[in-house]
Amino acid sequence: MSSAPLEKSAVEPVAINPPIREPGHVDVEYRWQGNNRVELLENGEEYFPRVFEAMRAAKSEILLETFIVFEDKVGAELQEILIDAARRGVRTTVSLDGFGCGELSTGYLTALSEAGVHLQIFDPAPKHLGIRTNWFRRLHRKIVVVDGLTAFIGGINFSGDHLADFGPEAKQDYSVQVQGPAVADIHHFALLQSGRPGRARFWWQRRRQRRAEMAFDDHDGQVRLVFRDNDQHHSDIEDVYLQVLRRAKRRVVIANAYFFPGYRLLREIRNAARRGVEVRLILQGQPDMLVAKLAARMTYDYLLKAGVQIHEYCQRPLHGKVALVDEEWSTVGSSNLDPLSLSLNLEANVLIRDRAFNQHLFERLEDLSQNHCKAMDPSKSPRGRIWHMTVGFLVFHFLRHFPAMAGWLPAHKPRLKPFRGNTP
Repeated sequence: MSSAPLEKSAVEPVAINPPIREPGHVDVEYRWQGNNRVELLENGEEYFPRVFEAMRAAKSEILLETFIVFEDKVGAELQEILIDAARRGVRTTVSLDGFGCGELSTGYLTALSEAGVHLQIFDPAPKHLGIRTNWFRRLHRKIVVVDGLTAFIGGINFSGDHLADFGPEAKQDYSVQVQGPAVADIHHFALLQSGRPGRARFWWQRRRQRRAEMAFDDHDGQVRLVFRDNDQHHSDIEDVYLQVLRRAKRRVVIANAYFFPGYRLLREIRNAARRGVEVRLILQGQPDMLVAKLAARMTYDYLLKAGVQIHEYCQRPLHGKVALVDEEWSTVGSSNLDPLSLSLNLEANVLIRDRAFNQHLFERLEDLSQNHCKAMDPSKSPRGRIWHMTVGFLVFHFLRHFPAMAGWLPAHKPRLKPFRGNTP
């Protein structure tokens, strides 16, 4: 899938002086970095205590990008931590998506801004006739970097619906905590996206030196940051999936909330199963949006006939975006495998080469699929009633051409705008 390239984002900086752009940053491609410590964090119960602890202990800097913040108990705790950090002199920069955070009150945002938090809204737009219009090209990344030493990246937003006590609609999701040389790359990326100025003339030498200092001698986890934008890296995440699927030899497990990839990716999933690789998909069985289930099910016959195992997670909505191949390679991030994530949204994943991490992720997904999922029977049609099939067919073909149609809309420059007391 592809869409017409967008114009480069025009970033309005928080600082009074214009930021000094580092050379060639649009074309930056991050490489594998070794000697990292990587830990899987499952759901808000594991993620929020860890990320909040790191932010409370911050000494110099917090960089945060997220798609959603809600004014619930999680959002309130986040606000309190960020205000405290800013007041004690920690450079705190927060970038929020204008659509995902469009319901935040002026009071919530003003409290952050007045405390000294450098608050920015991506693609803000007012409501028209009570309807938000900034539906597409979202800042969908979820990244936190603390003091340039610890990074968190994954699919978890700052909202109470990532906690089990939210109820039946609580989301199943994943993130990772990264420490080591790869954090220098994640930090560099987050700085560039925030419009912050570079601090050294020879920035590549500075990062090389920092990576050496951050290495863990007792950990050999290799990590690489990949991202997609609407400029030079519009297919990087999809290309990575295609590459590892072609090389897969024994097993592939993909757990993804919104599954409706293009034909190239579907074909490689099918081809892997046909050559004897055990391929398992864990998809939504209790979706937060019915259209996601209808679209995914239009791909089932094609995949099941090739031997792909499909499991629908029915305990609560699945929001994860994780995958593993064989016994070493894994990925965790914000990117779904649907037209929005693969063709329009701003996304970021980490790739991980670490056998211990791969095995731990496999065990968690194995438990999910065996104990909390319904396996699709390849001998039976999973589409349901006639009207479901009809709607699903229409959804299938609409989404198939959606990125191209979105490209017909009037072009605009997505912008990162500092909050100055107005609602996003």
